[in-house]
Amino acid sequence: MSKKNVAVVMGGYSDEYKVSLKSGQLIFDSLDRDLYNVYKVVILKEEWYFLDDRGEKSSINKADFSVSLSSGFKVKFDACFNIIHGRPGENGELQAYWNTIGQKYTGCDFYQSALTFNKKDTLAVLSKYGIPSAKSIYLRHGEEINEDQIIKELGLPLFVKPNQSGSSLGISKVKQQSELKKALEFAFAEDEEILIESFLDGMEVSVGVVDFNNETIVLGITEIVPFKEFFDYEAKYEGASEEITPARIDDETRKRVEEISKRAYEALGMSGFSRSEFIIMNGIPYMLEMNTNPGFSPASILPQQAKIYGISIKDLCGNEVEKALAKK
Repeated sequence: MSKKNVAVVMGGYSDEYKVSLKSGQLIFDSLDRDLYNVYKVVILKEEWYFLDDRGEKSSINKADFSVSLSSGFKVKFDACFNIIHGRPGENGELQAYWNTIGQKYTGCDFYQSALTFNKKDTLAVLSKYGIPSAKSIYLRHGEEINEDQIIKELGLPLFVKPNQSGSSLGISKVKQQSELKKALEFAFAEDEEILIESFLDGMEVSVGVVDFNNETIVLGITEIVPFKEFFDYEAKYEGASEEITPARIDDETRKRVEEISKRAYEALGMSGFSRSEFIIMNGIPYMLEMNTNPGFSPASILPQQAKIYGISIKDLCGNEVEKALAKK
């Protein structure tokens, strides 16, 4: 049986591209060379390129997502392993393009990707399935802002966050009204739409869910103990937090978190890796967001959870490729 050509597609258009390159490297190293010819493709705002073993670049032909090497050899990929964080790989843009040209890929489809990248819409859909979230106010850039009304509705402290942005970029915790204007500007710098949410005073957990061997499984529940006020970009990617797996919760709460995490995954028609963030308050998990292409570097939460669960990175990644290859 001939080996399949698999491109590990990494990078992205936001500051998260550096994390994506680390995630891509782990997947590149982990895929079974007995089954696949594994290649690297980097997608950045300014260029899309194939990276060979010597570190030399070749441009990607966007007409069919192929590459023509200097040797005259053309490489077409049987499957793309999408591990881009943020745009365009986590908001549906890349998936829609791949669908158009008939390119198979890992993870969820463009609709699920676009939906989960929009926090407001995700939480609105999941509320129909009985999954609670914080009380919130949605604002578009340029709309009139009534600070007194915001404070009256949500109380203090509160959180201001971009509606469509990955990895806790642009988030602020506001403790007094005088901090609100700066927090709004900070969030609007990342996105034209923002969410202002009431403060949930509880334990933050991160829950990895995947479909593995045709079954939706919860890989683990990780307790997040940020060294700062909350789980921001620095805490998530630069070591400014303690991550405890499994989370220090009782069995009843654990079962409730697992059940709600699986329900959310299946309600959205998800596939592939996902990591959902919750605040547990009085034993009830409140959904914050779902990431469809979470960090996958050696220090990231999902690989740590898989290791504890007993699934190797090789098998976890191989399962994703096989599902992509089986798509019609």
